[in-house]
Amino acid sequence: MKSEMYSTHAEQYDLAVQDNLYNAHFERPNLQAMLDNLTGKNVLDLGCGSGVYAQFLLDSGAAEVTCIDASQAMIDIVSRKFSDRVTAYAQDLSQGVPQEASDSKDVIICPLMLHYIEDLTSLFNDAYRVLKSGGYMVFSTHHPFSDFDYSTSGDYFQRESVIDLWNTVGEPVEVHFFRRSLAELLGAVTQSGMLISHVSEGIVGEKIKMLSPETYQSMRRQPPFIFVKCQKM
Repeated sequence: MKSEMYSTHAEQYDLAVQDNLYNAHFERPNLQAMLDNLTGKNVLDLGCGSGVYAQFLLDSGAAEVTCIDASQAMIDIVSRKFSDRVTAYAQDLSQGVPQEASDSKDVIICPLMLHYIEDLTSLFNDAYRVLKSGGYMVFSTHHPFSDFDYSTSGDYFQRESVIDLWNTVGEPVEVHFFRRSLAELLGAVTQSGMLISHVSEGIVGEKIKMLSPETYQSMRRQPPFIFVKCQKM
């Protein structure tokens, strides 16, 4: 699902996520904690955004990094930053990753992207296909409990389209995403053939407490994201 946040405001978004509360100080530390040693690994970054994770992957010793995002503006930023150090291209990820070869990746990361896709079936099926045997995928997405605040139906189990205003780039920008139940989210993983090995609701670090005590307390009471590691056996 396309958003002006990641196209019109791509450059502002890139600056904002370098050191903000939700991305830099909550999401990234918690997702990165799920990753094993990346030295020599072939890694696929789904929903790569402006390449913050790409830099982390390269710094962690990944041998090959492929970055895919629905936004061409984001891919342009990644290509400008990394040139030929990564492979980067735009792709509607609701259709999976048809350009990627089967059994070709050791690791897939997917940070805060799944909530933009209505039907997760194609993406998880392709994630299973492209992973090598023994490979794994880690992803973060909106926590179903937190997203239920946006429900207009009052039915937790009904998938719903949501429109919200986010101030990530310093001004309100309309963002469209989908809320879904935990059963639907995890069911898409297991139906693909992958096994879930770790689920986390995130640790709220002291840096967040220092920067915003109010946000720190809010996150501790109601986790904004959920983190999942799943493996192809």
